[in-house]
Amino acid sequence: MDTGAIAPTDHAAALRRRIEDRTATIGIIGMGYVGLPLAHTVVRQGYPVLGFDLDGAKVRTLNAGGSYIRHIGADLVGKMVATGRFAATASFDRLAECDLLLICVPTPLNRYREPDLSYVENTTEAIAARLRRGQLVVLESTTYPGTTSDLMRPILERGGMRSGTDFFLAYSPEREDPGNPAFDTASIPKVVGGEGEEALELARLFYASIVSRAIPVSSAATAEAVKLTENIFRAVNIALVNELKVIYDAMGIDVWEVIEAAKTKPFGFMPFYPGPGLGGHCIPIDPFYLTWKAREFEISTRFIELAGEVNTRMPHWVVDRLALTLDARTGRGLKGARILLLGLAYKKNVDDLRESPSLRLIEMLEARGAAVDYHDPYIAEIMRTREHPSLAGRRSVPWDADAIAAYDAVLIATDHDGVDYAGLGRAARLVLDTRNAMARAGALGGNVVKA
Repeated sequence: MDTGAIAPTDHAAALRRRIEDRTATIGIIGMGYVGLPLAHTVVRQGYPVLGFDLDGAKVRTLNAGGSYIRHIGADLVGKMVATGRFAATASFDRLAECDLLLICVPTPLNRYREPDLSYVENTTEAIAARLRRGQLVVLESTTYPGTTSDLMRPILERGGMRSGTDFFLAYSPEREDPGNPAFDTASIPKVVGGEGEEALELARLFYASIVSRAIPVSSAATAEAVKLTENIFRAVNIALVNELKVIYDAMGIDVWEVIEAAKTKPFGFMPFYPGPGLGGHCIPIDPFYLTWKAREFEISTRFIELAGEVNTRMPHWVVDRLALTLDARTGRGLKGARILLLGLAYKKNVDDLRESPSLRLIEMLEARGAAVDYHDPYIAEIMRTREHPSLAGRRSVPWDADAIAAYDAVLIATDHDGVDYAGLGRAARLVLDTRNAMARAGALGGNVVKA
């Protein structure tokens, strides 16, 4: 027996003290749209932070005080580096230096719409190879209930250490909303679930020290379910208004006007808005994590899957609407038409094109014989993506009224602020608006069609 070993309760007490006096070193794995804002928040609260990423270019950019994410710009990263409390690294050997390890890696779907947890699994393996007693490991990536306990815990315990005694394991789902000026990481409450009481209390104590409020729940699986529920709620309601859009359009009713009037009711209604399809790292993906897991319990998720079908169909409906409108006005439809797609990002005022329906729209339009350019003030060039590799390298065309007039149609897919929608209305032959941007700008005319 190792008489010099620290008792399990002492591991927790020692880590608690380091959290309370802000001397705990926080390792954040994945310096993307979740990890980098989290690092910024943690540094601001006085903790030393190590940011881990396998992309050497990102690491070099961060250590030089630069950034590759618009809303966490070089000014903020420069201040992080200047504190002396932040550094980025591609060396996972430094994981042992950290007291807390926060995992912020992608959890995409594979081609069969099944969860791809390879990033979580590989990261957990890397931690397990360097795990030391007294560390707290927290998964923030969106996943199905049971991932923390059933996937991560066995890997971490493989070397003989035990969760809840030698190390501590928890789950706290990210709640980032890039481009939303009303909320940042620090102002959004964090749900926390732990594997055991001490893990829960340590995770709650840490998150309470960096965000407005930490909300403990009974287990890591419950916290995992909270995240899925939040995004399934949004996906289902967006599907509902997308379906209403199609129905009301056939009736000659403007769904946007309907929603604006309905939201004046002070109770019992929450406005959601239609669009050309779902984008981002959560809403198009998270519902399928639950449908996949539900099969294990022989439970069908018909309601959720139907919402997914409706939302997946939206790009097709938009393209069909554009083809019919062009055919009615020019007699030739999409074949040979020149189309300018306005907005590539999945939502307005961000430089994030993950799962953006705009990428699918470009491919669908070109498959039907159109020539497509895009303009996006936030995305100068399309980077390579897993789903749309053929679009890599395309560049945003300049905003020019004379050039806009040469296109057969402009398709508004993302309603970035700062775009001259009034000027667009004057210059364009036809505007197909999937976001109601022209109406909000007071730029409705005979050349504007909502879709």
